[in-house]
Amino acid sequence: FSCQDSNDDTEDVSLFDAEEETTDRPKKSKIRHPVASFFHLFFRVSAIVVYLLCELFSSSFIACMVTIILLLSCDFWAVKNVTGRLMVGLRWWNHIDEDGKSHWVFESRKASAQESKTVSEAESRIFWLGLIACPVLWVIFAFSALFSFRVKWLAVVIMGVVLQGANLYGYIRCKVGSRKNLTSMATSYLGKQLLRQ
Repeated sequence: FSCQDSNDDTEDVSLFDAEEETTDRPKKSKIRHPVASFFHLFFRVSAIVVYLLCELFSSSFIACMVTIILLLSCDFWAVKNVTGRLMVGLRWWNHIDEDGKSHWVFESRKASAQESKTVSEAESRIFWLGLIACPVLWVIFAFSALFSFRVKWLAVVIMGVVLQGANLYGYIRCKVGSRKNLTSMATSYLGKQLLRQ
């Protein structure tokens, strides 16, 4: 699964054509979108729990696999299309122009005084924690399935890594910017770490 075409045609645009209405809310740390926050974690955690416990409750590999893939697919859609936009003001997608070229678009809400009203610190922490922790768990499950020779589960685990890793990659690109920014940030971070030691 690749998030770019061969020409690396990406563009950064402002988030959405019409800004959301912003009303004065008392605190930035208050969770403003509790349903989105719930579903941001629900599908992710449910897929992991089903993966860990399904052999205890069902002897059917197919039923477990279908359930996990449905939960992962619901998670991918919800995070990509709903929770990223509501919780942190980020969105990414692909469109194909008239020439048939694929363009990846990474949007982020412009920093302004209104952003402090629309993005909650608590929601941002929930979003990034769920977005980073769950793919890490799926990678651990992949190594576990590989080294324990559970080959039939490897396909399911790879689906978890790919779907949740794609969302993680897309949102990092939204947050950081273009690929040049991402590599320069990584290089500068590693340089600082080496200088400290």
